[in-house]
Amino acid sequence: MTETTQTQTAPDDAFRPYIPRSPEYRAAMEALSGLRQDLFHDAFAYRPLPPKEIGGPLGGRLSGRVRTYKAWSRHIVVAAAGVAAMLLAMANDDGGATGAMCGLLALVPVLLTLVRPVGALWLSFAATSATAVLSSYWSAWPWSPGSFLSHLTVLTVVAVRTRPRTAGWMWLLTAAYGFAAQAVSGWDHYGGDTSPMLVLSALALLAVTVWHIRRDAKQEVTAQQTETAHERSRRTLLEERTTIARELHDVVAHHMSVVAIQAEAAPYRVENPPPELEKAFVTIRENAVAALTELRRVLGVVRAEDYEAPDAPQPTLADLDALLANVREAGLTVDKVVTGAARELPQGVELSAYRIVQEALSNTLRHAPGATSRVELGYVLGGLGLRIVNGPAAHVPLTKSTHGAGHGITGMRERVSMLGGEMTAGETDDGGYEVTVFLPVAAAEDAA
Repeated sequence: MTETTQTQTAPDDAFRPYIPRSPEYRAAMEALSGLRQDLFHDAFAYRPLPPKEIGGPLGGRLSGRVRTYKAWSRHIVVAAAGVAAMLLAMANDDGGATGAMCGLLALVPVLLTLVRPVGALWLSFAATSATAVLSSYWSAWPWSPGSFLSHLTVLTVVAVRTRPRTAGWMWLLTAAYGFAAQAVSGWDHYGGDTSPMLVLSALALLAVTVWHIRRDAKQEVTAQQTETAHERSRRTLLEERTTIARELHDVVAHHMSVVAIQAEAAPYRVENPPPELEKAFVTIRENAVAALTELRRVLGVVRAEDYEAPDAPQPTLADLDALLANVREAGLTVDKVVTGAARELPQGVELSAYRIVQEALSNTLRHAPGATSRVELGYVLGGLGLRIVNGPAAHVPLTKSTHGAGHGITGMRERVSMLGGEMTAGETDDGGYEVTVFLPVAAAEDAA
């Protein structure tokens, strides 16, 4: 048997004592790390500027050619600034090949910001140095007029396309470059333009930074508003479902109570019933009582803290005339039209139909005061049809109408969906509002 022993060598700094770093040192290291990440890491990465998205009602009215120009408007503005810098560079030179070269050195960095923004900054520094050597313009140093406009444009575009921290680094690098160039080779020139460059670039970068902050804040607020609206919609839906469940409790409890009572009384209606039949009725009654108990427990879960049990039976379509009378007393002119042979419908259907009419008329009182309304009930073979329509408001309400966005429409749709029906709601051509509902009801033979 051979025994092998492996020995690991500790690194040189394993036993080096820990030296606490000062906050200033850590801040400096973080700053240098940010500088390396913003301006050195993948500086010439390909990041093309995408076309501008054209949306909204105004964008839909634009023709094809105008939409194209608007989508590429940012590229056109940048290219125009580059051409202006090129012409300015050529105008302040003696002309010829040297002037063309200086103009090209002013144009290329600006165009490069459209595809490689950070790389365009370094190219702008290099182009400025090359232009200073080639140009015959000696009135300013280190930026000639064309290079001045080109570098200022590059700083602005790169700041727009990157984060606000990058704008600060670019301004510091511009200051260091300008002062270094003046200190090294600015003695034989009439004047330096580093100070004007720093002032104008500071104003431009400050404006871009404020724009970044406002845009980020707007996006955050929009995201929060969207999330809040989504949560409000979900809460509204749950509240409406809870309300429907509480209302239907009385209906279901009534039917279950009838089942329990009939199951208990049935054996006494038959003389000498067989034991199997008595046992079956006892089982039915026990299950009905158990279902009632569980139903009350469920109701206790969905009941709100301020919920008060109703002291009257749930309303049906027979109570619709009383509802219309109350609405008329509130100032709404409403008519009722019934078509077909009126018949008794399942209690859940009548309760839902009553609540739908009640909510539709409440919306009319709230959003179209003084309008006339019409309630139509159609008894057909397959179910019940409802149509509640109102005209425009007699006077403009103080609060803005929220048709289709409140609890009422949500509650109506939940009731209709629960019964497997169909519903449409929307504004009419004359400025009113219409709610149309169909609640299916199974035929007596099918129900049996």
